[in-house]
Amino acid sequence: MNAVAAGGSFVTFPALVLVGLPPIAANATSTVALFPGTLASTWAYRKELGGIGGVSLWTLLPISLAGGLAGAILLLVTPGDAFDRVMPWLLLLATLTLAGGRHLDDWLRRYIRIGRTALLVIQFILSVYGGYFGGAISLMMLAVWTLLDSTELKAMAATRTLLVSTTNGMAVLCFGVAGVVWWPEAFAMMASTIAGGYFGARFALYLPPAVLRIFVVLLSASVTAAFFLNAY
Repeated sequence: MNAVAAGGSFVTFPALVLVGLPPIAANATSTVALFPGTLASTWAYRKELGGIGGVSLWTLLPISLAGGLAGAILLLVTPGDAFDRVMPWLLLLATLTLAGGRHLDDWLRRYIRIGRTALLVIQFILSVYGGYFGGAISLMMLAVWTLLDSTELKAMAATRTLLVSTTNGMAVLCFGVAGVVWWPEAFAMMASTIAGGYFGARFALYLPPAVLRIFVVLLSASVTAAFFLNAY
């Protein structure tokens, strides 16, 4: 799902909550479990990496690292009750992004154009979001990048995957040091995310994403509704 249409956290996060993990621990453990999959996708895309709109990878990488660290720290200092209230809204934001898909990119490009400085600021904000939760972050990054760079979206997939991996990698390190990861549950998911991330990236150019995207949107909307009912 992450390699082709995004939304993998809509499976891993609620699954971890359903088996008894507290929401913050489930969010951290989900990030750790999905991380090897994004790394595998990055390796599969390694020959296609490049900058965005004239902004080099060496500029985008440290910004993504700093944002991922800030988001992870913000999650760790968020009280559990407050996170329970915030999570449904984060899920709703991710669901709307997934539902918007390419139409969101087209709409934004029609009304908004940004420069390189704005791109760097927004990249940092998105990286903070990625370190904190990160649902549909890859689609959010693509939507922002198209406001500066008219390159075909598929050509941006490699860079998107690398920067999501960078953001998540910093969050994984932070969560591991803080001791909030439930490692048995994380390891139980990792093997599947590695296989899915690698083969998803390899076949992304050949598999029609439309049906999968519909499934992802319906699933994410259901998960979001369930969390709203539980929180409010």
